[in-house]
Amino acid sequence: MFDSLKPVIYIQISPDNFSVKNVRSGETISGVAELALSALPEQKILGLGTVARDAAAAHAGAVIVRPFAHPRSPGSDFTPVLQIIKAFVARLKTASALAMSPVIIIHPLGKPDGGFTEIESRAFRELGFAVGVRKVILWYGGVLTDQEMLSGQYPSHGRAIE
Repeated sequence: MFDSLKPVIYIQISPDNFSVKNVRSGETISGVAELALSALPEQKILGLGTVARDAAAAHAGAVIVRPFAHPRSPGSDFTPVLQIIKAFVARLKTASALAMSPVIIIHPLGKPDGGFTEIESRAFRELGFAVGVRKVILWYGGVLTDQEMLSGQYPSHGRAIE
């Protein structure tokens, strides 16, 4: 009964862009997959997405991080990837999302040579759980429809890992 009420969050990751969608409400937030961090040792988030570059320019020693742009891996640095996922998911949270821990579907876009490794899959699962969800599903394949995600019936042209 409660499965029909649980929030479902769909996260699409590419080297340049990041998109988060609350599948039930249809609300989508997307942006540039960049993060502005203050100088060491603090490394506080100064800006995210399209405002990251302006935020970095306004603070001496700030750096721009593009954690999904590594040429061999869909995520190059665990902490900035986690910060981006948390920040985008937090923007979608509503009263119902806070009441029930959502299911997150993480969809790394693209097809690296040889496919994604088990280590990369495990890292994305751990990132999802670190956000505070009850269930993480990794999807490797084409873009999913809302109905496929809500029903849990994924197409045969891809692979879902729970």
